[in-house]
Amino acid sequence: MKWLRPALLAVLLPLSGCETVTGWFDDEDFDATAPVELTDIEEQVDIDSAWSTSVGDGQGDGFYQINPILDNDLIYAASADGEVAAIETDRGRERWAVDLEIPISGGVGKFGDSLFLGGADGFVIRLSATDGSVVWQTAVSGEVLSAPQGDGRFVVAQSYDGKLNGFDYESGERLWTYSSDVPVLTLRGTSTPILSDGVAIAGFAEGKVVAIEVETGNVLWESRVAIPEGRSEIERIIDIDGTMVYLGPELFVSSYQGRLVSIDTSTGRKRWQRNVSSVSGVSMGFGNVYVADEDGTVSAFLRNGQGVRWQNIVLGYRGLSRPTPISSYVAVVDFEGYLHLLSQVDGRIVGRERPDSDGARADMIADGNRLYVYGNGGRLVAYDLRSLE
Repeated sequence: MKWLRPALLAVLLPLSGCETVTGWFDDEDFDATAPVELTDIEEQVDIDSAWSTSVGDGQGDGFYQINPILDNDLIYAASADGEVAAIETDRGRERWAVDLEIPISGGVGKFGDSLFLGGADGFVIRLSATDGSVVWQTAVSGEVLSAPQGDGRFVVAQSYDGKLNGFDYESGERLWTYSSDVPVLTLRGTSTPILSDGVAIAGFAEGKVVAIEVETGNVLWESRVAIPEGRSEIERIIDIDGTMVYLGPELFVSSYQGRLVSIDTSTGRKRWQRNVSSVSGVSMGFGNVYVADEDGTVSAFLRNGQGVRWQNIVLGYRGLSRPTPISSYVAVVDFEGYLHLLSQVDGRIVGRERPDSDGARADMIADGNRLYVYGNGGRLVAYDLRSLE
């Protein structure tokens, strides 16, 4: 969960006749945005831990979201204190590990034989995926809070000061910089840019998505996802921080205190939109677009924009991670580190586990019936899922 939360919508309870709940409305200690307490569920899926390992100090104290990445039989993970590791997926053994001895704030990106990381002191780093050795390191003007992306010719990286930079893949030379307007207040984070077919797509704190031709740095189109509203600067925060999903020619993106939007990437025009406030981003599965709202509602919107397939409201204000489809389920982790499995069919919670009591901000990874969860404390766990029905 980010450092800001919107006010919780009032929950109306059925009352008989003219009765009232004594002391409820005048309770000075009542917090409308307090996380909902968990209740017992009927387990319908077995969540079996196949293995676990540790990667440095995980997300550290900087409220980072350093995402691991899966490539064939290896998971590449990095920690805030500079440890980077390649971990074999079968048993969780380290293929290699290095200590970069610099603080890491964004990652992990991968293309071919290279990994890409962002430094908390303002660096973009390219590593060898074979042994973790540094290929090049280039300074930028701010923290890089998401994974840089490469395509064999170019690398793009977004920094916290509202800039998107393009670099030469081989040398690390900076080729161009796109600058956005940074609001007075923003959430701590940036979305991960998408690099595909010579175009970089990035979301910014001003509530816009921008497509840039990476060879020239020219803007191809801009699309506004959210419009700032309200009188206070807090009310006007509309950051695009969460993971975007690109399924050409559609882009699905959500913003804080804004909208979930489907964008035609050939023109930048919006196909459809729904009111949503999310910082964790979106995912796809079963013809649905999944998103976790800041108020704890998990929604499955129809991909064609024709409505909502289902919503789950029982995890109110529990600071949910980005929903991750796996097999017949959707996985989310809350601020207390509980992993919840929801049915992709109707949204019912059918399984629960606790991989890391510190929580897990990083995007989870699904591979068949196996789910990888990287906890904030640095614990990486592989779970195998099996239906009990």
